[in-house]
Amino acid sequence: MDALTALLDGPRARGAFLLRSVLTPPWSLRIQDEAALSIAAVVRGAAYYVGDDGETVAAGPGDVMVIRGPEPYTVAEPPGTAPQIVIHPGQRCTTPDGVDLADVMHLGVRTWGTHEAGLTLVITGAYQLSGEVSRRLLSALPRVLVVAKDEWDTPLLGILAEEIAKDRAGQEAVLDRLLDLMLITALRTFLARPSSGAPAWYRAQADPLVGPSLQLLHHNPAHPWTVAELATKAGVSRALLARRFAELVGEPPMAYLAGWRLALAADLLLEPEATLAAVARKVGYGSAFALSAAFKRVRGMSPQAHREQYST
Repeated sequence: MDALTALLDGPRARGAFLLRSVLTPPWSLRIQDEAALSIAAVVRGAAYYVGDDGETVAAGPGDVMVIRGPEPYTVAEPPGTAPQIVIHPGQRCTTPDGVDLADVMHLGVRTWGTHEAGLTLVITGAYQLSGEVSRRLLSALPRVLVVAKDEWDTPLLGILAEEIAKDRAGQEAVLDRLLDLMLITALRTFLARPSSGAPAWYRAQADPLVGPSLQLLHHNPAHPWTVAELATKAGVSRALLARRFAELVGEPPMAYLAGWRLALAADLLLEPEATLAAVARKVGYGSAFALSAAFKRVRGMSPQAHREQYST
């Protein structure tokens, strides 16, 4: 799989927090839920991201904000409004002095706010993402990005706005998939911008020579790849592929593969039932010992220490 797909792969993409917020200005939410990634889609009205460093970013109807955590921030309208509500880890909602607001602001199925007819309607989703594969992409994103309504031709926001308030069998699975689609579409739109600062390995996927080689490495990391085999599949010389790959990605093919394998291994090791031997097979190491040695050499800790670090 490629890194953008892996970002939302597996259990990390399921059960994401999703809420429809209806508010009347002036309003201000202090977000300190520690989510790794959040998405805020403005259906009507406006919303402003206000960072603790003073950065202010506006979003209007049809726009989507993608916000990288876990640092706290404020969302408000207008932007200078003092926080009235604080969102804590676990999506617990209180006043700034700690009074619980869950029941007071409940307006129906997945709906929360001051009044159902509020001038502002924002759909928010929060992902508690973790893992090395996710970090490879998230670390390349700005703290906040906005995909404007006229940048993407998609019916997703309208469909999500219609589906979110429904209470039907299997609805959570439907909403998770819609939210995933909206997020991945927004990120793909942003990363396609020439000014996005997308990482070299992401931009290189569009190259007609290097892109197919990256796909082979991403989709089958367990295969015993060589530069010669990749070059044969690409129909070019070994030297040409090696040179082009290094120019676009910033490192040789086998060095990139080694990093990708260890990133995948770091995530797979956090799965409760995964054994070191099984993870080694999945990512292309001949034995648990070989994976353990590479992991410790590159990451400075054993696979077991890595597991313990994330289990506490």
